[in-house]
Amino acid sequence: MVLTAAGCATGKEAARNRVPADPGENIAREVAGGKAIALPASRLTGEMSLEAAVAGRRSERSFRAAPLKLEQLAQLLWAAQGITDPHPDPAQRFRRAAPSAGAQYPLDLYPVVGEIEGLEAGIYRYCPQEHALGLLTPGDRRRQLARACLGQMFVAAAPVAVVITATYDRITDRYGERGIRYAHMEVGHVGQNIHLQAEALGLGTVVVGAFQDEEVAEVLQLPRKEAPLYVMPVGIIQS
Repeated sequence: MVLTAAGCATGKEAARNRVPADPGENIAREVAGGKAIALPASRLTGEMSLEAAVAGRRSERSFRAAPLKLEQLAQLLWAAQGITDPHPDPAQRFRRAAPSAGAQYPLDLYPVVGEIEGLEAGIYRYCPQEHALGLLTPGDRRRQLARACLGQMFVAAAPVAVVITATYDRITDRYGERGIRYAHMEVGHVGQNIHLQAEALGLGTVVVGAFQDEEVAEVLQLPRKEAPLYVMPVGIIQS
């Protein structure tokens, strides 16, 4: 499959490969270097039960100065928005790890990477269909993101922060203004999945909702219609 600069198949290319069209795949973005990084395959089993992950989940804000493995980042992104059932009928959309009203999928994930083994620092976009990352902006932007989060510098201390955004048009075109509510429900599902997957991996995270929307959008260079909803720094918990 041919990937765009952002690492996601275009609608025409998806159709050629009999892959269902995804609502977010045609975002036109100029990105640095045009790199697409395939991620390690997700695991469907682990050492911790769901019940133990639920019981152990906490909001963590203190992280060790240690990098994460690329496999850990890949698993977190898959748990958030990864493909869990590639439907054989090309008229149907992929089913993902978190529920979405009408399978409209208004959310996108942007890992702001500082220290991931085997991955250069930068801002990336996660492409669920390919389970890949597209590099948007090279360089470590964690401090800028932390300042946009009202100076909560623990965001910069984590090796990666996952920013979750919504493009409301993808869901309001079908559901009207109520689609905004559905998008906000969906980001809660995604955030909880990241929380539980982080716990199962022996990592910590916290949902940050206190930030200046315009400043976060500027750091990520988001399109005008795309709104940041969550910032989730993830790292090894400082004991």
